[in-house]
Parts: sequence; structure tokens; C-alpha cells
Amino acid sequence: MTGTEALARATRRLAEAGVAEAARDARRLLAHALDIAPGRLSLAAPEPLTELARGQFERLVEARASRVPVSHLTGTRSFWGRDFRVTPDVLDPRPETETLVAEALSASFTRVLDLGTGSGCILLSILAEAPEATGLGTDISGPALAVARENSARLGLEGRAELREGTWVGPLAADDRFDLVVSNPPYIAAAEMAGLAPEVRNHEPPAALTDNGDGLSAYRAIAAAVPGHMTPGARILVEIGESQGEAVARIFATAGLTEPRILPDLDGRDRVVMATNAGIASN
Repeated sequence: MTGTEALARATRRLAEAGVAEAARDARRLLAHALDIAPGRLSLAAPEPLTELARGQFERLVEARASRVPVSHLTGTRSFWGRDFRVTPDVLDPRPETETLVAEALSASFTRVLDLGTGSGCILLSILAEAPEATGLGTDISGPALAVARENSARLGLEGRAELREGTWVGPLAADDRFDLVVSNPPYIAAAEMAGLAPEVRNHEPPAALTDNGDGLSAYRAIAAAVPGHMTPGARILVEIGESQGEAVARIFATAGLTEPRILPDLDGRDRVVMATNAGIASN
């Protein structure tokens, strides 16, 4: 069987299983089974598959048909032009989160804090584009931080990216200060969890998805604690669910953060709330 024939069969199998982009996923999995870059697949596909490659590809396709995310099968996900290590211990980086990265890079900064860093994709993408800056990522999950450390090493950023275990600002020293704060916290309400795609609901860490409440508790905790670690004029940017913009902006304003703005992603959906610390950081 050639790769082209295997691709056609796999695409049908994935489509029957309800996978939205069956052809794309089949190509990514075949490239992984052949250990080649996806861009080379058009050259390799007409050739007969070895038994080893065919068997591995069929196992990958069956796993994808059971709605295991492609990133969990290949071990990586592309984000902001770089490949990041991904495991079931971290959220799968999503294209819409690049909205936050783009806005973070739109103004200068020297020290960035990433709350709930997960795979480190936000923190490390920002630092990779800002060679003079340093940063700190916190996460309550030790296994997630292990993934972030691996990604930091892969990108050669160990010297500029520090990682600490704990909840939100809990791991920070009293005098830690930042002129940029970013976060993609758990914002899915408990009542919305059942409606998520199986890839998300069954394979990503629940604690990174939901607060088991109204989806806003992380923003309340961050807004209450983080201003004391922000320099005057520092920015904070958080990812939100598309219906949460006004609520998160109010939470930030109540906490004394100024000029809250709601920013859309490329699809026009509310995606990021940004605000500024106009006060003087406490000692």
C-alpha cells in the first residue's frame, strides 16, 4: 500500500469518527509515522509504505479516531512559529492564544510574569521575541512545569525563563516586580464542560480548563493579588472566553487596574482583556 492510498483510507476513517479536519490530521499523522517533515509528505506519499510505518500509522489513526488530540500523538504543537512539547499534563496551545502574545509584544518590557504557564508556550514565545527581557512562569502543576522546562531547554531560554511551582503569585518573593503580566487561566464554567469537544474534555487537564464554578474565579484571584507585583505603568493581559470580556474588565477595574480594554482575535471574537497598573507597587 502506498502512502497516498493509506492517506485516503485514513481520511475516510477519521471523517466517519467525526474528526473535523480529517484530511489534515491524516497527513500530519502519516508524516509523523514516516518521521519526515509534513512539507515533504507530497514527495513521500506515492511510495509504498514499509510494514513498520504502515502499522504505526494505522495505530495513530485509530487513536485519533477515538479523539485523542494530534499533539498528544505526535508530542508537539506549533505555536507562534515554534514547536512546543505537549503532553496530557498541559493545555494544547491554540492559535487564538497568539492574540495575547502579539499584544504583549506590541510595547516594550523587561520583566514578564506568566501565571499558570502550563507548557510555557506564552512565556517562552514572548521571551524568544524579546532577547533583552527575562521572565518567570508559575504553575500549580509540577508535571506541567516539567514540560515547560523541557520547552525552555529546547528553545535555549533556560537562562532567561525561571519556573516556580505554586498557585498564581504564591511562589513570588515579596519584592518580585514585573512590567508585563500574562495569563491564560482556567475560564470555562463548570456548566460548559459537557459541551466541549472530546479532544479537550477527555484529554486535557481539567484544572487548566475550568474553575468548577462560573469561569471567573481565576480572574478574581489574579486581580486581587497581582497589582502588588506590578511596576507603575505595567500591563496585564489575560485570555478570556468570548462572552467574558465585560465581566473580566469590571473585575480588573474594581481591583484598581486602569484602562481595561477587550481585544478580539482574528475571528473577531473577544479574546484578551488588557489593563494597566497606574499605581505604585506596594513594598
